[in-house]
Amino acid sequence: MGRKLDPTNKVKRGPGKKARKQQGAETELAKFLTDETGPKRLSSRGRKRAAKRIQKSAEVTEKQPKKGFTDENSKWLKPAKRKRKVDEPENEDDSNEHWEEEDEEEEEEQELLQKKKDQGKKSGKLAEKEVEEEDEEEEEDDDDEEMLLPIERAAKKDKKLKEALDLESDEDDDEEEDDEEEQKSDAEMDEDDTIQTNTDEGERFRLPGAEESEMEGVTPLDLKSIHQRIKDNIDVLCNFSTKREPGKDRTEYISLLKKDLCTYYSYNSFLMEKFMDLFPLSELVDFLEANEIHRPVTIRTNTLKTRRRDLAQALINRGVNLDPLGKWSKVGLVIYDSSVPIGATPEYLAGQYMLQGASSFLPVMALSPQEGELVLDMSSAPGGKTTYIAQLMRNTGVIVANDANADRLKSVVGNIHRLGVTNTVVSNYDGRQFPKVMGGFDRVLLDAPCSGTGVIAKDPAVKTSKDEADIRRSAHLQKELILAAIDSVNAESSTGGYLVYCTCSITVEENECVVDYALKKRNVKLVPTGLDFGTEGFTRFRERKFHPSLKLSRRFYPHSHNMDGFFVAKLKKFSNVIPTAAAGKGNRKNKNRKSTEREQYSATPSQSYDF
Repeated sequence: MGRKLDPTNKVKRGPGKKARKQQGAETELAKFLTDETGPKRLSSRGRKRAAKRIQKSAEVTEKQPKKGFTDENSKWLKPAKRKRKVDEPENEDDSNEHWEEEDEEEEEEQELLQKKKDQGKKSGKLAEKEVEEEDEEEEEDDDDEEMLLPIERAAKKDKKLKEALDLESDEDDDEEEDDEEEQKSDAEMDEDDTIQTNTDEGERFRLPGAEESEMEGVTPLDLKSIHQRIKDNIDVLCNFSTKREPGKDRTEYISLLKKDLCTYYSYNSFLMEKFMDLFPLSELVDFLEANEIHRPVTIRTNTLKTRRRDLAQALINRGVNLDPLGKWSKVGLVIYDSSVPIGATPEYLAGQYMLQGASSFLPVMALSPQEGELVLDMSSAPGGKTTYIAQLMRNTGVIVANDANADRLKSVVGNIHRLGVTNTVVSNYDGRQFPKVMGGFDRVLLDAPCSGTGVIAKDPAVKTSKDEADIRRSAHLQKELILAAIDSVNAESSTGGYLVYCTCSITVEENECVVDYALKKRNVKLVPTGLDFGTEGFTRFRERKFHPSLKLSRRFYPHSHNMDGFFVAKLKKFSNVIPTAAAGKGNRKNKNRKSTEREQYSATPSQSYDF
């Protein structure tokens, strides 16, 4: 009945409903699809593979050795052949052995060439294998692409193009970074060259001219340049003959250095001049720098109540970081840091230790009080040295703790009670009048009031507040006090007869000058302090000459011994007779005696001084 289907005839069917709805898709596809009738365009990977193939084939051809000469003379030159026979030598050197050696060399060369050829063949085969694998990969990629729809192929091509563009941009960035690094390295080299030239030019220090000094007064101070100028100036002064500027005097360099040091470290010119006279220039800056740093906190163990080992363990348990002070002290501890206030621990309140500077240990150690003696501490506040003397005497004997300032004696009384000292009597007298009160002491400790030039780290106001009048006033008071202290000592004591004079100053006027004055005015002599460290005292300073025995005194500096600046001298009294001036007749002798008495007790009892 109906039509028969002929399977050989394929009936072309028209577009379906979906195709009719998507009219205009052909035009959109034409934008993405390219004409595939022409030669196929290689992808970025394909181009890279092709370049590698060409490069490897060129390397293989280069590795193959060429016969004959490789230069322009190869047309008319030919490799030389052996002319002589093996059995006909011309000379003694042309023997069979010689020929045999040549044959061996030729054979070795041929073997090397053969090996190179084999290697070239192997590399060629490997290259061919790699090319075949890459071709297979490309074919697989092509097959995959054929299986994809036209739109998917177009999207894949776009993706590949983007990747290729990203690779090119990354390569460009790498090149730019390499260029920047090269530029930086070149710039650094140029900087190094300029620095080197600047150092070469600035090797010789030059004094600033009048215009530069005027500009410095107007422009704000540059502390960094001043510090560098101090270093350069000191270097020139240490090697003045070789590094000085022609036509310039040493005094000009010294005046500039003093001005710069005063500006940089904030000292007045008087005090800086004193320090420049006292220290070598190479040591001066170290001393000034040490004055800018606080000394470490130290405590003294009260052996009347505990041992140093037990105290250290108790403080460590409370979070205190500490160490023994040094081999020279058996009771000192240095505190680095603490999680609790070191002046309010239960151990402190129980009197197991005393907050005391390391330099304050030294005069008591030099005094070396013995048990059962009568000892005077002429200026005892705040009581650190007094209580140290008491613990060395094990609460035996008698200690008179005197101070001219009644308000400061309160701290002495408080520390005596807290530390458990029971052999001390507290008095409030002017030290210069103390011989009238009582005498006959076995040992006397005089920590005289001073300008405080050794404790600038504690009191920076000393930098600008002290002048020549203050130094003279302190020196005059110290001379009066040392004579009164000597008169308080009993020279006939079986165990003592000693005086220790100390100050927290480093000026010569307050130390060596005072002791030298006492040596001339009283029957005393200097003896060793018993301290194993410290700098010897001056026997000669500028235009002054002192007694040779002053080398037995000891000086301590912040930059050398890491403690406050201190001076310690120990004197032994060998006669209670007060020497007078040159012996004369009758009234002259009495006048001299009256003058010495006036000198000895020049101040009235109502006068006082502050320590």
